[in-house]
Amino acid sequence: MGIKVTSVSKKEQTLSRTPAAIFVISAEDIRRSGARNVPDLLRMVPGMDVAQIDANTWAISARGLNGRFSNKLLVLIDGRTVYIPTFGGVFWDVLNLPLEDIERIEVIRGPGGSVWGTNAVNGVINILTKKASQTHGGLVDAEGGNIDQGAGTAQYGGSLGKNADYRLYSKYFNEDHFPNLTGQNGGDGWNLLQGGFRVDATLSSRDTLMVQGSLYASREGQITPVASSLTEPLQPAVFGETDLTGSFVQSAWNHTYSTRSDSTLQLSIDHYERDDALREARTTYDLDFQHHFAWTKRHDIVWGFGYRYSDSQSNGNLQISLNPPNLSFNLFSAFLQDEIALVPDRLYLTVGAKLEHNPYTGLDPLPTARVAWAANERHTLWAAVSRADRTPASIDIAQVTNIPVAPEPNGTPVVLRIEGNPNVENETLLAYELGYRAAVLDRLSFDFAAYYDSYSTQKTTEPAAPFLELTPAPPHLVLPFILENLMHGEAHGLEVSANWKVNRWWTLSPAYAFETLHMHLKPASHDTTSVAQAQGSSPPHWANLRSHLELPHRFAWDACAGFVSRLADPNVASYTRLDTQLSWRWTERTSFSLVGQNLLRDHHLEFVDLIGSVDSSQIKRSAYAKVTWRF
Repeated sequence: MGIKVTSVSKKEQTLSRTPAAIFVISAEDIRRSGARNVPDLLRMVPGMDVAQIDANTWAISARGLNGRFSNKLLVLIDGRTVYIPTFGGVFWDVLNLPLEDIERIEVIRGPGGSVWGTNAVNGVINILTKKASQTHGGLVDAEGGNIDQGAGTAQYGGSLGKNADYRLYSKYFNEDHFPNLTGQNGGDGWNLLQGGFRVDATLSSRDTLMVQGSLYASREGQITPVASSLTEPLQPAVFGETDLTGSFVQSAWNHTYSTRSDSTLQLSIDHYERDDALREARTTYDLDFQHHFAWTKRHDIVWGFGYRYSDSQSNGNLQISLNPPNLSFNLFSAFLQDEIALVPDRLYLTVGAKLEHNPYTGLDPLPTARVAWAANERHTLWAAVSRADRTPASIDIAQVTNIPVAPEPNGTPVVLRIEGNPNVENETLLAYELGYRAAVLDRLSFDFAAYYDSYSTQKTTEPAAPFLELTPAPPHLVLPFILENLMHGEAHGLEVSANWKVNRWWTLSPAYAFETLHMHLKPASHDTTSVAQAQGSSPPHWANLRSHLELPHRFAWDACAGFVSRLADPNVASYTRLDTQLSWRWTERTSFSLVGQNLLRDHHLEFVDLIGSVDSSQIKRSAYAKVTWRF
């Protein structure tokens, strides 16, 4: 109940006063997990649906509506958004910072738009890294196994004079391919090399400055269907490789005015290039300012403003492109939030809103009202009502996707075409939440959340009138589908997790989540697929049990069993996943670990990408050994 979090209100507060469904993955949880990447870490969070599509692609969402680009989940690193406005989602393959440098991951299930803005609809993930002062000295680790065919991290940190600290790192891994749906080579092996730095400086007794950055280069295997022209059906999938590069620089200046007032100014520049089907390069400039102050004894206020400019250039191909190919946008935002102590140390009301203006849908208000009642230091009851929006991505506005299909009986070629809509609207959520967290005993605590989500103006794909297109030759019949907002619905769900320290050497952490989703079309809609895909893309039942066992002679054994029920559309069977890690701290500076993942079956399917951007693979049983040396 005393854990400090910052992602709910953009200020530090204890979990006992936090009126939101939040789960914290600590540095200790990360060390014990045996996970090799952020997606695997998120598997322990109740209400998070983590499904691996192939060796280098994931579908991750909170509270349903999953897909490769889950456009209702906002992901940040130290408050810097990594949400991609082209597709609306996250490129999880390049989110590969060293796990040893993560201080904690704060995962909010439910809307966070009132402070984080649009696209924070069903959840917010904020990955917070350690200060450079916390990583002095050197670190070298190396690992290898049947899928992880070689990986390592080299890092060193120290002081720059009396008032600054730094950290430098380099990380590399090479992963083998998974089997495809027929058991053959999935062609999705990949590798990535990344380097980065962080500097934390104390400028004065009131000012601190953080500067960090990284760059990466990756090559990923892909199997994709190809078409030599618009009038020839897709040929069988072929092996290919995609080159990915990217970098970012971020700075944050913190100023303390007094014990009751402080501010933060954050600037960042992000750039990436992906040589995939769209062949896109994007650069984003971000500025964010916030001011926190206590006004009287009962009001704790946070306000701020932001500006973002993002520029994209793409080349595309016959199958997918953007029209126009080069897009840029300006995003302006401002927010205000007030935490009111109705009864000091007992009852708190939080009200606030964020206003954003984007070039597609204009001004967007995102309000919230939250209340938390701390009956005592062990029990907290909270409730919330919030509105959140998902703004259109570039693909919604400007995509042109061509899929050649079988010709007409008279021999006329036929092309199925999906087109963006410049008039597409925001997808809106009105969420009602109720939660209770308690430390029942000194060794037992639990967290419960229930919610009712009402969705409106959800995206559909509507057929339009066919037409004959003369160019490129030969003449062909086009069957167009236009994006509209003709779907609505509701979701009901609950999430519960517990932490039980059975005794001083054994800890158990069970969790369970349930959700049911009902979507409906407006009478004007002729969409035949969106309802089934929305309702069937996430499992109705999810369960997880983690165990940590401290053994003699500096050994520790961790295990995690997770159950995911079947997906209805596309049809994916339920599965149970078992991961385990045996670790040995040989000396204070040297440790070894043996990790097994997906141990119950040789391979299993977790998700099928319905948009066809990648071929799905079967997730392989894997094992690896790791050694870590600190100096």
